[in-house]
Amino acid sequence: MDIASLAGLILGVVMILVGIITGAGLDKLIDEYWNVPSAIITFGGAFSATLTSVSLPDYIAGLKSFTLIFKAPALNTTEMIRKIIDLSNVARKEGLLSLEEAAADMDEPFLKKGILLIVDGTDPELVRAIMETELVSIEGRHKSCIGFWDTLGSMGPAWGMIGTLVGLVDMLYHMDDVTTLGPAMAVALITTLYGSVLANLICIPVSNKLKTDNGAEMMMKEVMIEGLLSIQAGENPRVIEEKLKSFLAPKDREVSTEEGAGGEE
Repeated sequence: MDIASLAGLILGVVMILVGIITGAGLDKLIDEYWNVPSAIITFGGAFSATLTSVSLPDYIAGLKSFTLIFKAPALNTTEMIRKIIDLSNVARKEGLLSLEEAAADMDEPFLKKGILLIVDGTDPELVRAIMETELVSIEGRHKSCIGFWDTLGSMGPAWGMIGTLVGLVDMLYHMDDVTTLGPAMAVALITTLYGSVLANLICIPVSNKLKTDNGAEMMMKEVMIEGLLSIQAGENPRVIEEKLKSFLAPKDREVSTEEGAGGEE
């Protein structure tokens, strides 16, 4: 589980509650800051407008993607580079056909597919085209989920403002009773609060997390493509390693080199 996402969400809620309780008191938390009509307009309107913006399957997939932010992605580019170097050593000693046996034990379907294409003697340019096409397809599905949260995040404040306007209209119709103006204005502003919380506590952070995970996965798959094509071209394992380490940050390249040296001993 990704503790950072869970901790961030919980801390965000706690900070809001602490701010409200400190200012208004615990006894006013429900009475002053929970309003059913405002919640219906803001949350109901935002989710309904988002449903209008996408197809039903994409809407359902977008909702389900919320759970992904709590899952620590099993992405280790350094480990993947070492695995590709091991494959290159096997191919250099025993030939490309020997990789078919190695592919049988692979848990990563994208890497396994690339290995089988190479073993089948597929032209390198066609291998790249096939794998990059799949890469684009995977990224497209990811962006669909990210777009769901971007859309919902933009709808939240908009529908919060709509709720505020509805409340203001109601307030103006009852201005003859001055004692109701303050509470009516407060209720009208609650919808703006709900919209801002929906966007800034949930939607924008979820979208950013999914974008980060997508970027990391795309980079690792690019490493797989370049590594497999280098193996197919018969390049030296050391050359392949240096090429693939260029995908890593400088500090991670040093770690990769140290671990590789430890493995040789």
